[in-house]
Amino acid sequence: MDCALILLPLRIAAGGEVSMKRCLILAGLILGLGVGLRAQVTDVNVCDVVKNPAPFDGKMVRITGTVVVGFDEFIIEDTKDPNCGYQVDGIWLSYPAGAKGKAGPAAMVMIQPARNFAGKYAAPARTAVTLEKDKVFKQFDSLLAQTHQKGADMCMGCVRYSVTATLVGRLDTVADATLKRDAAGKIVGFGGFGNMNAYPARLVLQSVSDVTPKEIDFSKNDDATKGDAPPQGGTNDINSTIAMMQKGAQGLAASPAKDELVKATGAYGKSGEQAGVELGNSVSNEAGGKEEGMGSKDSPDGVLFDCVFNTDRLQGLALSRAVVHMGQHIADLRSPQSGYENAPPYILEYNAWVITTVTAVSGGQKFLSLPGGYLLWDSSWPADSRNDKMEATLNDFLAGEAQLSR
Repeated sequence: MDCALILLPLRIAAGGEVSMKRCLILAGLILGLGVGLRAQVTDVNVCDVVKNPAPFDGKMVRITGTVVVGFDEFIIEDTKDPNCGYQVDGIWLSYPAGAKGKAGPAAMVMIQPARNFAGKYAAPARTAVTLEKDKVFKQFDSLLAQTHQKGADMCMGCVRYSVTATLVGRLDTVADATLKRDAAGKIVGFGGFGNMNAYPARLVLQSVSDVTPKEIDFSKNDDATKGDAPPQGGTNDINSTIAMMQKGAQGLAASPAKDELVKATGAYGKSGEQAGVELGNSVSNEAGGKEEGMGSKDSPDGVLFDCVFNTDRLQGLALSRAVVHMGQHIADLRSPQSGYENAPPYILEYNAWVITTVTAVSGGQKFLSLPGGYLLWDSSWPADSRNDKMEATLNDFLAGEAQLSR
């Protein structure tokens, strides 16, 4: 009966019965075609995508890579050659809308056109992806959500594991992730994906397999901070933290550091002011389309900065440091210094971590650690070598953990 239904149009056209042998042959061809359609998944590696992302847009792909979660990273690195040699050497990872996964960056900022955006913009159409939330995915997501909780230092967005796995999903890409600006430096065109829209490619996950975790070595950080108490203070309310940091920055003695802190904290605007910054408190790990559509509010320059903090991972003073870090990103993107309008993500992250460290040091903090086991600040370091140690650590972190290059 099934064969008769499939071949009914052929019988009408031929005007007669089709033999059982021919029926079986044609049914086999049709079934084979169906398998081919379902199996249209292209095997790729991270470096090939990063090198030339545009041809992969919208394709279903299979990637074996290492997934790294950081303070403002949720990325796939190439397992064989993590340093591909480009400004951004990773693919941003997202779950489909409604996945409700636990893993993701501790904080991030995304840029979108405001309701009063003056330019022309059309949100891209994307084919829906359905996540296979099987036990392998749950293991994968759980491993990447486990935080590093030993030691007495402040560890900004530090998780316990990286995970190597085979990932299948839809690749979204752009030829150039650089923000487009007019002659005055105003943003008039949008870049790629993830934090600061800096990534030229994003994988929206459909399934995961072959999960292999690797515990990150924090032993040096834990040894350095042994016997000390974690830094205390601050609040878990984002708006209160912003107001507190703005007041603190204004109260500092005149210096270049004060100027940067005033700029970073002032990027959010005053309470009740429409500054074009939208705040959220969640795990930002889904590709829901909101960040690629038109915003629902106006902005002073027609651009919205959607800034999300996961306060479950940023408690107390850690949230204060995160507010400064993200504020520096917003300020550098919205009002870049002359000559730095198209500064690469490496420079933007470097600036943000420097001002974050300055905030920690000025607050009397003894230690500051970064994801991957990098100790960025240790008050016991000799005074004459502190700057060199911090610079070396930050450069190693940005190239090794964050997968950014100059």
